[in-house]
Amino acid sequence: MGLVSLLGLAAPSLASVSEDEAARLDQDLTPVGAERAGNGSGTIPAWDGGLAEPPATYREGEIEADPFPDDKPLFVITAENAALYGDKLTAGHRKLLAQYGPDYVMPVYQTRRTAAYPERIYERLRDNARHAELLDNGNGVRSTIATSPFPIPQSGLEVIWNHILRFRGEEVSFRSAFATPTVDGSFNPVLTEYDYYFAYSEPGVSLSDIDNKIFYLKTRIMSPSSLAGTLNLVHETLDQVRSPRLAWRYQSGERRLRRSPNLAYTTDLPNSSSLRTVDQKDMYNGAPNQYDWRLKGKREIYVPYNAYRLHQPSASADDIIQPRHINQQLTRYELHRVWVVEATLRTGLDHVYHRRVFYIDEDSWQILTTEEYDSDGNLWRVSEAHNISYYTVPVFWTTLELTYDLKSERYYVDGLDDGQKPYDFEPGFRGNEFSASAVRRSARR
Repeated sequence: MGLVSLLGLAAPSLASVSEDEAARLDQDLTPVGAERAGNGSGTIPAWDGGLAEPPATYREGEIEADPFPDDKPLFVITAENAALYGDKLTAGHRKLLAQYGPDYVMPVYQTRRTAAYPERIYERLRDNARHAELLDNGNGVRSTIATSPFPIPQSGLEVIWNHILRFRGEEVSFRSAFATPTVDGSFNPVLTEYDYYFAYSEPGVSLSDIDNKIFYLKTRIMSPSSLAGTLNLVHETLDQVRSPRLAWRYQSGERRLRRSPNLAYTTDLPNSSSLRTVDQKDMYNGAPNQYDWRLKGKREIYVPYNAYRLHQPSASADDIIQPRHINQQLTRYELHRVWVVEATLRTGLDHVYHRRVFYIDEDSWQILTTEEYDSDGNLWRVSEAHNISYYTVPVFWTTLELTYDLKSERYYVDGLDDGQKPYDFEPGFRGNEFSASAVRRSARR
């Protein structure tokens, strides 16, 4: 599908789709809402269920094995040949190739539509399509649960809510590091433990059961010693205008759990060297009320996908991090259909990004890459999500996130998990472990 001008309406649709439209999720559309068929040229295959079962090389309790170890790049996009592929490159990638070439390249591989989810999530998507609605102001949703509300979206705002509420498992615990390398490539990784409890996705719950909460998150910095013991607790709310995100921070030197009232929107992400805003975590999060959202249709573009080489234990932080950008030889780009959404800052509101463009995977509702523009209309930052299918759920989610700052020629990288255990999608959390009092007690132990 090309750009669809009829989908360019800025105003949100408040109604769910008709029964006939919803029935398409078992016909020409996948349960997630993607086109089942491949493209006309055969460069994008038909969806065949995704990577619903682990490859034979995977062993339970180990890091996800690469299901395509013999794949070789079909071709490599460079600064010199970028013009040949211009219609399938984002403005951000064209800029990265031009500014960081010749060593910044994009190896393009065979397209593998691996995104898959449990059957109960497909059932919820079918139900959400028939009943989900935006609230009148677009800052929340109703009559939906577990996963993306709008598998057949009618507006840019619905697409963004599909990303915010996409299924990422019911709970997960893992450790990974982030870093902000200097221009010469030196870095000090910050190893962090993450515990997520996705209340919105728990089996059998309704919106009334979860008290306006999407998920609960605890983070604990493990190293370096100067930051070790720092804790963050977040209660992520569904309608953040009616009930803002709740956040607390514990620093070992103070020995107090304090409320963090400004952990949202344009605030610098903690310890990010001012290279990323809070609402860029997970590519985009939080209340969408600062922007007008325009759905610009679909495009076929080269995007980061099936990033198993970056995920392998053999890919250490030293292997990944290089001056100005990561080691592009470890990346994998594929041709996929993506939804394109443009966000423009509303008049009178304040944010460092005045315009943002999002490219969202049709097979998963995961934002794959973004462009962030400053107040003068200049492209300032480019972000990427390198994703894999995690086998034990299954779920399609990031293994590495990046934000490139084109002005400083530095970048933020998150998801450096070499030497760490696999993600645990069944840690056995209880909701009361994520209360402020419980975290305060655990911090003092």
